[in-house]
Amino acid sequence: MNGPANALVEITVLTGIDGLPAAEWDACACPEAGDGRPADPFTTHRFLHALEASGSVGPGTGWTPRHLVARSEGRVIAVMPLYAKSHSQGEYIFDHGWADAWERAGGSYYPKLQSAVPFTPATGRRFLTAPGFEATGAGALVQATVQFAAENQLSSAHITFCTEAEALAGAEMGLLHRITQQFHWENRGYADFPAFLADLSSRKRKTIRKERERAQDFGGSIQAMTGDALQPHHWDAFWEFYQDTGSRKWGRPYLTRAFYDIAQDTLRDDILLVLAEREGQPVAGALNFIGRDTLFGRYWGAIEDHPCLHFECCYYQAIDWAIAQRLARVEAGAQGEHKLARGYLPSPVHSLHWIGDPGFRKAVAQYLQAERAAVDEEIEVLTGYGPFRRTGAEAD
Repeated sequence: MNGPANALVEITVLTGIDGLPAAEWDACACPEAGDGRPADPFTTHRFLHALEASGSVGPGTGWTPRHLVARSEGRVIAVMPLYAKSHSQGEYIFDHGWADAWERAGGSYYPKLQSAVPFTPATGRRFLTAPGFEATGAGALVQATVQFAAENQLSSAHITFCTEAEALAGAEMGLLHRITQQFHWENRGYADFPAFLADLSSRKRKTIRKERERAQDFGGSIQAMTGDALQPHHWDAFWEFYQDTGSRKWGRPYLTRAFYDIAQDTLRDDILLVLAEREGQPVAGALNFIGRDTLFGRYWGAIEDHPCLHFECCYYQAIDWAIAQRLARVEAGAQGEHKLARGYLPSPVHSLHWIGDPGFRKAVAQYLQAERAAVDEEIEVLTGYGPFRRTGAEAD
């Protein structure tokens, strides 16, 4: 693989994130963090280490680390989180239909390659390049991913929740570009939550006010905590919430209990935990991760059922906090059209795919073309149903 001036690019495959020092990984994953927060907390060495060290990924999970490291003249110029997958769980860009079709045709869809952050439907860079090596690094990573998949006779390779710029660049390199959607809240320069409400139609404003009032009637208090305000006992409570949600949604929780202990030690500055307490007992909570410009909503759970408490902890508290911190957006995770009425509008999500078999690749390409048209139409229709005031609409 050659970069500028025919500089040789060497690729190494890591079987664990600790195969590369954190400083070298983060120099590619989050070079902007030298003067503040990383744009994406999920591709940092500390987050990926927490997943592996806690046993949330690795042996027995179906997520086997195969991270890529690209070096030029001995210097690390690019890295990529990459996994060999034995299933399609915990990805949120669904390819179960592709797997079923290929298996019915007599092929073996698994194992496959997946460049992603496990269990994390959040857009971020996947071609993690050092400044000045964007084109060379991305090209080397794509070529290495395809070569690894082909040499190991894997059916496919997938790069999910990548940025739009990466998706366009990957398509130029011959990968299939897929567009899906999820719901994001955008900060339009609001001074506070009432200013956000003023941007909504009168009916939606009243609905949200009523929901917030009902949520506060649960008989306790709600607090948002980050950094040193987080204490080990908070994770004891949240683990109960997470287990309940995980067992209902996925059959078993993706993250282990050990993940939260490691998070307390190494990730608490990246975390915003919203806890609802009644009579000194935590009864519900929402876990968020903090990026440079974005608050990422991740998990919610409760041991008591109270009207509208889910909306308050997951959506309204997140908006409140994002406005106060002058963040540009809140990404509320996968799915959920109920988010639309609460100010979260549909946004395109990008991924890239390599399919080894030419005939199967052609079929997937045709599917993606039809799917893209449907998603474009869905985004347009859903946006039209959004809660924001139309030009000339009524105001309070």
